[in-house]
Amino acid sequence: MNRRDLISTAGAASAALLAGAMTARAEDEHAHHAGADHAHHHPAKYKALTDAAAKCALDGENNMRHCLEMVAMNDTSMAQCLKLTHDTIAACRALESLSAVNSPFTPAIAKVVEQICSACKKECDKFLQYEECKAMAEACKTCAEECRKV
Repeated sequence: MNRRDLISTAGAASAALLAGAMTARAEDEHAHHAGADHAHHHPAKYKALTDAAAKCALDGENNMRHCLEMVAMNDTSMAQCLKLTHDTIAACRALESLSAVNSPFTPAIAKVVEQICSACKKECDKFLQYEECKAMAEACKTCAEECRKV
């Protein structure tokens, strides 16, 4: 066996051992977490808020695309909507991330996001003839309502 074959064989053997060890560890972790005696349960404290923020950000992406297309056609009537949609997406993504892990900062950021979503909804209400704005207004309303509950 030459040096290249030895290195190749040793590398393959190491990879196989590592894969086996990782599988065994994953099975141990699963057994530990799935066991009936597992005393720690960490519920998603802010599930509805996380879901509302995620939907608001997603609808915001669609609305932002629409606003950008309007601007590309030299229609600046939705410039303020574009700015507020951008802020809403950024704020909702942060809220989604923090609330998903039950962060203690969730209530504080929820207060700010509620203000942003309320302002965005007010602006979107001016353009309800567009489906994207209508969906964004509804998502902002729902997210703001969930923020007020925290």
